[in-house]
Amino acid sequence: MTMNRRAALRTLCSGALWMAAIGRSPADAARIKPDASSALIVVDVQNCFVKGGTLAVAHGDDVVPVINRLAPAFQNVILTQDWHTPGHASFASSHAGKKPFDTMQLSYGTQVLWPDHCVQGTPDAALDPELHVPQAQLILRKGFHKDIDSYSAFMEADRRTPTGLQGYLEQRGIKRLFVTGLATDFCVAWTALDARAAGFSTYVIDDACRGIDLNGSVAAAWKEMDAHGVMRIHSADIDAIA
Repeated sequence: MTMNRRAALRTLCSGALWMAAIGRSPADAARIKPDASSALIVVDVQNCFVKGGTLAVAHGDDVVPVINRLAPAFQNVILTQDWHTPGHASFASSHAGKKPFDTMQLSYGTQVLWPDHCVQGTPDAALDPELHVPQAQLILRKGFHKDIDSYSAFMEADRRTPTGLQGYLEQRGIKRLFVTGLATDFCVAWTALDARAAGFSTYVIDDACRGIDLNGSVAAAWKEMDAHGVMRIHSADIDAIA
């Protein structure tokens, strides 16, 4: 047993010395290098979901510097934008006697009712001005059908109406997705789950997301994502440009 331990230590040490000799640490060896078939998806980092917005996510602003730091490592970047009509079906104000965060049955199932937010063309719906991702090739707007909410960047909440994102990614040869943004337990999770269902390798960068957390919804979202093969990583796991 002693000899086995010594042999193991020699192997570890020689490996560490080799990594040092080529200028890399063992931790660097495990980091993920985005390539031409990888894309960063930045979900709904908009004024309405950060401090001062109509549906602010607690500490939502914290994701912005993380995303800004990560984005230059990606050749392919997609931004999504919640883009609701006035009087949208998902707004509590559209239903007599209802208040924000109540639920009700709509034609496609159970709907959480939200405060009016991200109304088309308003400053509330604009991307956070501190988000600096000029190389983004696509801004995908969702939730613009008045009678259907939309969390996922791939599919409206009726689960029948596609956004077109899957075809865009497939035509560009993108196979691996890294999801960030707001909010973890709704638009981020739904996007990640639909990405997996569409056959993409999918990672959620946990420190580049924040959640609303209605009755334990953040923990439930992580559990479901894990069950469906979505990989949870940290921004330090990405070989990003400093």
